[in-house]
Amino acid sequence: MKKTLTTIALATVLFPSILSAEMSKEEIAKASQNPLTAMYSLPIQNNTSFGDDVRNFANIQPVLPFDVGDDWTLVTRTILPVVYNGTAPQGGDEWGLADTSMTGFFTPKKTGDSGIVWGVGPTILLPTSTDDDTMGPGEWGAGISAVALAVQGKWVYGALLSNIWSFTGDKQVNSMTIQPFANYNLGDGLFVASVPIITANWKADNSNTWTVPLGLGVGKAMKMGSTPFTAQIHGYYNVVRPDFNDEKWQMRVQVQWLFPRK
Repeated sequence: MKKTLTTIALATVLFPSILSAEMSKEEIAKASQNPLTAMYSLPIQNNTSFGDDVRNFANIQPVLPFDVGDDWTLVTRTILPVVYNGTAPQGGDEWGLADTSMTGFFTPKKTGDSGIVWGVGPTILLPTSTDDDTMGPGEWGAGISAVALAVQGKWVYGALLSNIWSFTGDKQVNSMTIQPFANYNLGDGLFVASVPIITANWKADNSNTWTVPLGLGVGKAMKMGSTPFTAQIHGYYNVVRPDFNDEKWQMRVQVQWLFPRK
């Protein structure tokens, strides 16, 4: 295996029994940046959009890996969005849940000579929305997700893509999410990153299909006792957005705890 890929972020895919006490801050940072790291983790990601009003999504995203035989790992990721809507049509503030997504990535435990880590698997949409007019479509859906990444020196970069189609109700969901990510680790657990969440609504007309944010963030790896975690803050500007969407800016704050598998 290439020397540039002998980092803990990749080692935890191959050797998930690694102990958190042995991880340096840079190794913690790289492990948190790899969506296929075979460690239990709990990211809580808060996204706030600013326009005429404020809209907030706090995504609770537990990640649970499971061994599938000797050669494969199934990395499951659930996203439960808790929503604050400052533009509720009935006026005033509104709190609730959006629809939950569950994804399972099947990823090989060993990488080839290219050093590319990859995973692919199904995505399920659960109708947990508390208000299908303002929080989410409230539909059952399914789709496919894929992720590929490389760890090279101070860099961790790649992309995650998924598309979901609904199969109940009358909202006819057909949406894609693309999440490219590029992380540069500066040392001592400090890193800069760009992780925009690009979305496409294939049911909308051409001028309202895409939302494309651009921006950067900074993060730091630390330990809370013996438990490793990272904290990040990002800012993004929507260079492309639907005509009806006045949300120009996004701020993201994320905390992610990592737990070794023993």
